[in-house]
Amino acid sequence: MKRMFQTKITEILGIKYPIVVGTMMHLARAEMVAAASNAGALGVLSSATFQKKEEFREELKRLRGMTDKPFAVNLNLFPARRPVDNREYLEVLFEEGIKIVETSGNRAPEEFAKDLKNQGVTFLHKCVGVRYALKAQSIGADAVTVVGYENGGATGILDVTTLCLVPRVVDALKVPVIGGGGVTDGRGFLALLSLGAQGVIIGTRVLVAEECPIHPSLKKAFLDATELDTMVIMRSIQNSHRVWINDAARRVAELEKKQAALQEIIKAATGDRAKKMFQEGDLNAGTISCGQGVGLVNKIMPMKDIIESIIREADDLRKKVAAL
Repeated sequence: MKRMFQTKITEILGIKYPIVVGTMMHLARAEMVAAASNAGALGVLSSATFQKKEEFREELKRLRGMTDKPFAVNLNLFPARRPVDNREYLEVLFEEGIKIVETSGNRAPEEFAKDLKNQGVTFLHKCVGVRYALKAQSIGADAVTVVGYENGGATGILDVTTLCLVPRVVDALKVPVIGGGGVTDGRGFLALLSLGAQGVIIGTRVLVAEECPIHPSLKKAFLDATELDTMVIMRSIQNSHRVWINDAARRVAELEKKQAALQEIIKAATGDRAKKMFQEGDLNAGTISCGQGVGLVNKIMPMKDIIESIIREADDLRKKVAAL
């Protein structure tokens, strides 16, 4: 497919299309990240998936053996997730010469920003509000990713929708903005560019990519789901996440209602329970991040076909809109 939709984000990141395939705990490993990058998007490896820094280093080496295209690594700053020493992971990133780093969490990575800039790393920060985006810009982020309330995974506590959030952040910032939340096809992609974003981030759509390492039964469940089949959990512990509705998600919500202990809630929402669901197809074993855009997901496809279908549909739609 010819090059199209060239933006500041494609220029900064060196990618073919202005699409970031969002990082996903336990799923964004070498195979899936390489598939995204090879398709012309930016794949993002989840560092928090790995228990030890040497495991992380080996995964980086595997990834480099699978693609010669740009990719990023995510550093997770959410306090309620598995405790990690991001300093150790940062050392590995620098030693391995990684050139693009994404941070995400409930705060800007002030403690890492200077080192990232000194190492010549392109630094992206993902957040859910204008004030957080401004903070990221102030400490040197090269671009800021913002996601609305429709988003799968972290939603923050502001509950601002993508349609309102993206233009607000675009107007407030000088650096390029990547927007997301509910984007699953060319319509959403073109809409976000129309709102002023220089790129989009997608996640839920690629849960049914052929390369996504989840059980076929779970992929079928997503194909059957609608926009009504997600819920927000962990709001009570200041770590709101939108997930697919299943017994595990309902169990977390019930624990929150009962004001259960922090660790009891986290244990029910993350960890080995989710791995069992991914690997064995037990649809109620754990929780999985999933956005409202799941209602628009209707076909299992290779990552390359997903990315190119988004671009192709957006280009066709752009021509139709121009003719109005």
